[in-house]
Amino acid sequence: MLELIERQLSHLPPLIGNIILAACALITGYIIKWLLALFIHKSTKTPVEDYSMMRSIVKRLGRPVNFFLPVLVLNMMIPLMDLHPKQLKLLSSTVEVLLIITFGYVLIGIVKVFEDYIVHAYDLRKADNLRERKIRTQLQFIRKIAVTIITILVLCAVLLSFDSLRKIGTGLLTGVGVGGIIVGFAAQRSLGNFLAGLQIAFTQPLRIDDVLIVENEWGRVEEITLTYVVLGIWDQRKLILPINYFIEKPFQNWTRTGSAILGTVFLYLDYSAPVDVLREEFFRLVEDHPLWDKRVKVMQVTNATDRTMEIRLLISAVNSGQAFDLRCFLRERMIAFVQEKYPESLPKTRAEISKEITKDI
Repeated sequence: MLELIERQLSHLPPLIGNIILAACALITGYIIKWLLALFIHKSTKTPVEDYSMMRSIVKRLGRPVNFFLPVLVLNMMIPLMDLHPKQLKLLSSTVEVLLIITFGYVLIGIVKVFEDYIVHAYDLRKADNLRERKIRTQLQFIRKIAVTIITILVLCAVLLSFDSLRKIGTGLLTGVGVGGIIVGFAAQRSLGNFLAGLQIAFTQPLRIDDVLIVENEWGRVEEITLTYVVLGIWDQRKLILPINYFIEKPFQNWTRTGSAILGTVFLYLDYSAPVDVLREEFFRLVEDHPLWDKRVKVMQVTNATDRTMEIRLLISAVNSGQAFDLRCFLRERMIAFVQEKYPESLPKTRAEISKEITKDI
């Protein structure tokens, strides 16, 4: 086949033949990519909103392969071109560099295909998603590290492909120790954040979608990078903290071992309030509510002051969001019940007027 192409091109001027070969190579690469994409689309039967491995491959590898295949075919056509040795060397070096870069692009796409599969397999939308949050947190770090390593290796391979830059490429590969010392002195804080990120990825004091109390703010972990953490606050603000904050300072993690949580409601009532009647009403409200997970329901008088007694309602829910809604519901209904049935039990201030003062009046 190659000999036939070479004979056909021998009748044309070298420049025209070279241009035709290059154009054919590029077109052939695009045709192969189009045929592969068409085959994958035909073999994918799942709805668009559902996960599909084939659809993920097309999405993540479509553009990288779109660059890689034409360059690969062009590299195969170079021996057929009629070029001066210097021109041939220049073209070969250029295509080699493009081939390395596009191949690295393909490898990054493969990493993202793997990430899509793990994200689908470990869905955070489950009610009890502790295992999923562990895997997803580690996945973010593994993906970032893999992409970084691929990028460094591609850069080194490109430098090694040039004789004049080969020493630089070799230095990048062999001088990691010296470079590490230099970087360590120049960017100690950034390096500390990076190491803290690795520590958090595998010890996991916090994970993706964990509920935290940080800096007196309630929020969910939305993103963990190698250097910072993004916390989505309940009112849609974003709190961004350096990752070593979570190594050096204390914080509350409400979902460390599970999402189930206890919630409290405090009522402050007069001593005349009928505690047993209030307990019955509390039990009735909790048992009829769908947000209660049927684990804990306790009502106790937990404190007494000179004016009121403190009544604590303790309930359980499957997560902090549902616990908050259930607490608000109980607080509203219990206050309404006291106002309607026992208004005299609301907090009041008592004063005693002595008989001597009355006589003076």
